[in-house]
Amino acid sequence: MKILRTPDKFFRNIKGYPFDPVYTDIFTEDGSKIRIHHIDEGPSDGPILLAMHGQPVWSYLYSKMIPILNDAGIRVIAPDLVGYGKSDKPASRNDYSYQNQVDWMNQWLVKNDLNNLIFFGQDWGGLIGLRMIVDNPDRFIKISMGNTGLPYMPNTPQSVIDEVKEFRKSKLKLTPLSMSKEVSKMDSGKTHPALKFMYWQKFCWDTVDLPIGFLMSNMMAKNSMLKTLISYFFLNIGLRKLFPLNKAIDQAYEAPFPNPSYKMGPRAMPSHVPTIPDESLDGVRQARELFKNWQKPFLSVFAGDDPVTNGAEADVLKMCPIATSAPNIGGGHFFQWSKPKELSGLLSEFIKNT
Repeated sequence: MKILRTPDKFFRNIKGYPFDPVYTDIFTEDGSKIRIHHIDEGPSDGPILLAMHGQPVWSYLYSKMIPILNDAGIRVIAPDLVGYGKSDKPASRNDYSYQNQVDWMNQWLVKNDLNNLIFFGQDWGGLIGLRMIVDNPDRFIKISMGNTGLPYMPNTPQSVIDEVKEFRKSKLKLTPLSMSKEVSKMDSGKTHPALKFMYWQKFCWDTVDLPIGFLMSNMMAKNSMLKTLISYFFLNIGLRKLFPLNKAIDQAYEAPFPNPSYKMGPRAMPSHVPTIPDESLDGVRQARELFKNWQKPFLSVFAGDDPVTNGAEADVLKMCPIATSAPNIGGGHFFQWSKPKELSGLLSEFIKNT
């Protein structure tokens, strides 16, 4: 397996991320070594929150929350998934799968011998983390999650499956604008979610130099329409760096990727979200079976204004009958960044009072 490693120099000027790196070596099935990065911040004797990010971000997403949680006496451990942040990046599309990510993070968890964990996951952090919990239930004492889930759709009509597969193979060229327009309709309830999420899947895979900095700036910063349009123009003519939409956010989310060859993880992983039945179906089914009988505290905390996951909370509450639902706090898909005080407050209360 060919594995890429982002040189440290690309992270030197990241604002608001003063945390010391911790590295763990794990091994793939073919014996290749992968280095996984995590940060470990806060009182050593405090309750431990394992905070897991999704695609296409990294542990920088939690940088606003960590000081708030530390001040509340909570220790925060936040890893970078393989292919993201300061962790190593396998170079081939075939290296990435849902199961591989679960297996790699299970190794990381066991090798660091982490126990008595409170889990929080969002996006892919939830999909992977919830299955880590199933494989290591005794290491976790509480679960919280938001803007994520464990999609299980074994009865998806064959017509939907065929349409998704044909669309992914089509020659349609998507732009950030055309993709966003379709994904924003996901919670309309008028069509199967796979038929909307496929626009994100296709856009990510077809875009060799996925504009992660621009996408995250657009979602996380309060930008004027004029600035957005100007930045979008420079993006389209291949001169994104001349007019970044938000310099600090753009820099932070492009830093892990010195060139497009490093972006295989963010490009490949959306296609492994099980919106239609695939090879992960049985693993997801087994995970959901465990959560049907889960007896430890479980908190569902969703933004409520994220079209990608607005329909997911009802499924989470169905999956885990003892789960409690926190009030929706807004903030969109990446509410760790847009609502750090509100989300940290809910998690602190859950950690200390449940």
